[in-house]
Amino acid sequence: MGHVAIVTDSTADLSPEQAADAGIRIVPLFVRFGDEEYRAGVDLTTERFWELLLAPGAPLPATAAPPPGTFQEIFEACFAAGADAIVCPTIGTKLSGTFQSATLAAAAMSGREIHVIDTATTSMSQGIAALVAAEAAATGASATDVEAVVRDRLPDIDLFVAVDTLEYLRRNGRLSAARAAIGSILSVKPVITVREGEVVVAEQTRTRAKARERLVDLVTAAPVERIAVLHTPTSTPEEVAAFRDRLIAGAPGGIDPSHVSIDLIGASTGPHLGPDLMGAAFLRQR
Repeated sequence: MGHVAIVTDSTADLSPEQAADAGIRIVPLFVRFGDEEYRAGVDLTTERFWELLLAPGAPLPATAAPPPGTFQEIFEACFAAGADAIVCPTIGTKLSGTFQSATLAAAAMSGREIHVIDTATTSMSQGIAALVAAEAAATGASATDVEAVVRDRLPDIDLFVAVDTLEYLRRNGRLSAARAAIGSILSVKPVITVREGEVVVAEQTRTRAKARERLVDLVTAAPVERIAVLHTPTSTPEEVAAFRDRLIAGAPGGIDPSHVSIDLIGASTGPHLGPDLMGAAFLRQR
């Protein structure tokens, strides 16, 4: 049985350590601060991204999809390293042109087996899909079977994030002005999710504390087998740990704490969400 390589893009919010441990290669999106352009995870670490974003007077960052050539380079590197096929779950096509770039790169490599999957989501929901792919590939499954496993599990993957403001989503074109106005009315703290590939407001809560209470309810509404706690550097380690512990305590039937990761929102998703957020991506049990 041939070796199947897994490739995803930097919006998956996998840390370099997570990606390396799972053998997943990451294609970087571009992140712009004013006239400065960086590649997420290459010449812009997650920690440096947040330093730039939180600096007084910082310009609003924007992201851009990687060109097909960047995907092609990484696909070629996978084959050069001995892969017989590639499975590539990407950010949802309604959120970014990244899926199209990956598809064009795959089409340019005729005769090579490359399966590109539109996950219709982002952040660690996409990251979990990539990890599911890597785990299936590690069993020796064919690329067709790995793709089938990912597509089968995508409906079980979800995320909810309580954001401080919808302004970043509005200004980056990921949410309409009318929907974004919700957050400023009566100081509502919105809980967002992704539905049918688009960012939507799932809940409106009055305070940050209420938003986090609601997050626990939403994430633990059914048994889960994996949780990725999502946060930004504006939350203290104690706050993040307390939120993680509440999710573990609330999980129906329990969850192995080793299946609960703590993940910093990365440089490709942070421009759209802004600081002061807490959330979770998760994989429901079957």
